[in-house]
Amino acid sequence: MPEVDKHEMEARVGAILNRRPAVGFAVGVVRNGSLEFFHGHGVADIASNTPITQDTVFRIASITKTFTAIAVMQLWEQGLVDLDAPASGYLRAYRLIPARASFRPATVRHLLTHTSGIPELIRPSRSLRYVFGESFKLGQPLPSLAEYYRGGLRLVAEPGTRFTYTDHNFATLGQIVEDVSGLPLARYLWEHIFQPLGMAGTDLLRSEAVTSRLATGYTLGSRGAKAVTDRQWVTAAASSVYSTPRDIARYLAALLGGGANSHGSVLKAATLASMFEPQYQPDPRVPGIGMAFSRFNLGGHLAVEHEGILPGFNSDIFLAPGDGVGVMAFTNGARQAMLWLPAEAGQLLGQLIGIPDDVIRTDVPQHPEVWGDICGWYPFAAPLTDLRARSIFGAGAEVFIRRGQLMLRALSPIPAVYKGFPLHPDDNKDPCVFRIDLSQFGIGTARILFTRDLDAGTTAVHLELYPVSLQKQPGIKNPRYWLNAALGAAGAAAAAAAVRRRSGPSGRVQA
Repeated sequence: MPEVDKHEMEARVGAILNRRPAVGFAVGVVRNGSLEFFHGHGVADIASNTPITQDTVFRIASITKTFTAIAVMQLWEQGLVDLDAPASGYLRAYRLIPARASFRPATVRHLLTHTSGIPELIRPSRSLRYVFGESFKLGQPLPSLAEYYRGGLRLVAEPGTRFTYTDHNFATLGQIVEDVSGLPLARYLWEHIFQPLGMAGTDLLRSEAVTSRLATGYTLGSRGAKAVTDRQWVTAAASSVYSTPRDIARYLAALLGGGANSHGSVLKAATLASMFEPQYQPDPRVPGIGMAFSRFNLGGHLAVEHEGILPGFNSDIFLAPGDGVGVMAFTNGARQAMLWLPAEAGQLLGQLIGIPDDVIRTDVPQHPEVWGDICGWYPFAAPLTDLRARSIFGAGAEVFIRRGQLMLRALSPIPAVYKGFPLHPDDNKDPCVFRIDLSQFGIGTARILFTRDLDAGTTAVHLELYPVSLQKQPGIKNPRYWLNAALGAAGAAAAAAAVRRRSGPSGRVQA
């Protein structure tokens, strides 16, 4: 593969920043064990006019989960942890409480794949607080997980039956690392991952080395950039690592190099490869999720990814292991970056390996003969506390026909989502595979797949971007019909009342 064309990459990054203004932005390409391309734009701090460099410290948020997963896999290599054993057997600080006594126990593998049954929010009453109430002011005593969970973390679903992205899975894995190794998690990560890989500027704690080069996080609003109030998270093993582009480049080199870079090794190649394999797939046609890493199909090439989101900071790592190339991107202040940053990183990666961007196809015929079976109501059966998925699906999905076009919409309060998206055929061999255009949200396109059984008909819908399945239910259960009926009844009652008010004693309408 030829070297990165730096002038072409500069132009592509410039185009991104033209579309997506950012206070500070850093992007890099890793290949052949090194950082082949880096571009820093803007400032790490507006007041001091500090520029973005390879040594700027960013909060990388949920990318932290991948480090915690590697720590767990190191313990697995040593025979200290069994991935398919009940996770509670390794926990000393608190218990995992099943939703029902008859349910199977949550295993370590379930935690690694967000299929343990732990909800996104464990205290619904705190969901309206700043950043969902899982954080605390800097300087305020941070409770231990045992204290925060009050000795027990309650599951809400049977492990292995559905995907729910939650920080508490990886907070629990971090606790397992501490309880099994006997080391505080920050020390374990430093001694067993950061130091061996030469990541001297990376830490789970807010050390002096971190604070001296830490970028300020900003939001972009109607009056420009505003600094966010920085906080600390109780789920540190899921969200709290600080790092630099230089260090993350070394990390990506290890992920692309079978668990080792020029500084050292952290995993065996076979162990790392297993983390990229599909561990949970709601449908065989969906890439699914590995251990800590999301999986994608880029034109037939496997890609793995993880995003990081905290107030004022967004980050993403996107790798094609089989092609030996990875992209990283960070910003400390951009609007809706949680939507567009992974999409832009994925497009850069696709361009580097010669894969064109996914587009709405016009060469695949429609199959109206299956529409009647596909149309219907697909409720989202999950707790209201699963806010991330609820923001995507609302109460569920509805497939219908509008002016001769097959449509999909989510029963969501977001008008653009409720309005719906045309379903465009995307596979000549499978009439149940479609693509929708999400460019208005900065995401590009996404595949939608339906499971259709010859005897039972269409039974489920799957979104390739997010490994969640929605099972089809009779239309009578669609809450939209009940709402429309209620509104219709209320309207009829109001009209009748108005007629009565305008009627005289004879019952005739008065002028």
